[in-house]
Amino acid sequence: MAKTLPKTDVVIAGVGWSGGIIAAELTKAGLNVVGLERGKERKTEDYFMVHDELRYALRYELFQDLSKETITFRSNEKVRALPMRSYGSFLLGTGLGGSGVHWNGHTYRFLPYDFQIRSKTIERYGKNKLPAGMSIQDWGITYDELEPYYDKFEKTAGISGAPNPLGGKRSNPYPTPPMKQSPSLQKFTDATTRLKLHPYPMPSANLSENYTNPDGIARVACQYCGYCERFGCEYGAKADPVVTVIPVANKTGKFEIRSHSDVRRIIHKGGKATGVMYIDVTTGEEIFQPADIVVAASYVFNNTRLLLLSGLGKPYDPSTGKGAIGKNYAYQVIKGSAAGFFEKEQFNTYAGAGALGVSVDDYNGDNFDHSSLNFIHGGVITLTQSGARPIQNNPVPSGTATWGKEFKTNSLKYANRTLSIGAQGSSMSFKHHFLDLDPTFKDAFGDPLIRITFDFEDQDRELAKFLALKCSGIMKEMGADHVDYLKELGPYEIMTYQSTHNTGGVIMGADSGDSAVNNYSQMWDADNVFVIGASSFPQNAGYNPTDTVGALAYRTAEGILSYRKNGGLLV
Repeated sequence: MAKTLPKTDVVIAGVGWSGGIIAAELTKAGLNVVGLERGKERKTEDYFMVHDELRYALRYELFQDLSKETITFRSNEKVRALPMRSYGSFLLGTGLGGSGVHWNGHTYRFLPYDFQIRSKTIERYGKNKLPAGMSIQDWGITYDELEPYYDKFEKTAGISGAPNPLGGKRSNPYPTPPMKQSPSLQKFTDATTRLKLHPYPMPSANLSENYTNPDGIARVACQYCGYCERFGCEYGAKADPVVTVIPVANKTGKFEIRSHSDVRRIIHKGGKATGVMYIDVTTGEEIFQPADIVVAASYVFNNTRLLLLSGLGKPYDPSTGKGAIGKNYAYQVIKGSAAGFFEKEQFNTYAGAGALGVSVDDYNGDNFDHSSLNFIHGGVITLTQSGARPIQNNPVPSGTATWGKEFKTNSLKYANRTLSIGAQGSSMSFKHHFLDLDPTFKDAFGDPLIRITFDFEDQDRELAKFLALKCSGIMKEMGADHVDYLKELGPYEIMTYQSTHNTGGVIMGADSGDSAVNNYSQMWDADNVFVIGASSFPQNAGYNPTDTVGALAYRTAEGILSYRKNGGLLV
């Protein structure tokens, strides 16, 4: 029998960006909050002098133990799903701060089009532009409504940048100026300007200068060491929950973090949650934490899985399109890139930062005419200098042998003579892409794993080829002597890293009939349960999700305080 603890005002499952923001905002308002984190606690001192590529980037020290809990994957419903036993396509964070610790720091706002994608696409091109099976939805919120919360997150994190000339309107400048412009970034800027595109500095959570945020959190500028993605930052220069929002909650004395606490169920009765059941993984003890309000703020797969295991909300049925929990899983199309090899120029690409880059949005969203194209949306095109670490950096031109003398010779020759332009394409949702509980495979506690059913569609294939061709054109304009770029996009495969930008499963909308949460991330089916994160996205845009996740968390915090006062559905 589970041990029952004293009741708290709010309990949070998962203490990453979303959970940390909720904790900070609610405790500042006087609420008592318990944060349950299944991994260990973290601090910046953990990373002093440990720029160890093997330990973190290749042996995945900051990530979930796949032998205890993983996902299963299948490309369609006709084949059996199998567990992901080693890391490949995406990386599942664990521990205090979650994926917000190991991210690169790319902090883009979604475009206004992204939030009204279905209605805006039909308005411009007609219903026939949407292929059969595509299940994209408007969010039930507009960019203008979300903009103040973007602004608040960017000030908390100290985002460095300059306005996107093709983006939505901003109420304020970025709180810190853009990062340094390296020679390779200047080369990209010059080439895209000659091509009459609109380059702008990548918005970066790596601080360009020392900064103190509105909560009084002071952090120092980035050192351009090149160890961001898959690493924690020992300087605190990369914004993450551990150095921004969690200290604010801790300072109030009203926040209790319980690490090594794996939330297994949301307990509910009569349309209300009464608390959560979790396992203390250090002792194996089952514990019930009662609460007035429950917040699910873990990763996409965990949010969806927790609701399905809890029997909260109606599971999605792809055969009928009914139900919302597990609906509209989407990913990202990262394959449309180009690599350039230079015979007479060299670049110091080993120095860098996770979000040091220059971007163009001329081929993102609906910023260009799709009338003659066989896809909708697009993606951001960027040249980044994130730090070419020695083990994983080994580029050679196509046609080079993959081993032996020729491979070694070209590896050495092009180590400092290679640049890469990446395209991050959107991912549209389809009725047959979804998340559910696997009927066969279970975790260490005996609960079903979450199962992904997903593959690339013609939409993705056409988009990837289009973006790759644009990247190739920019690289040629930059003067590369040899350019390799994607010619065809094959089936989605889970073995090779692509991005950790998984979305959907607990999607947001204006109607309880086709969504799981409203635009305050409040569940339609249980008004004292709030589910935050990229699980809310009805489809994925051509950007990294973190800025939008942060903005939604600030809006949710505001909604929870209103709910605490007045009760009922907020929308």
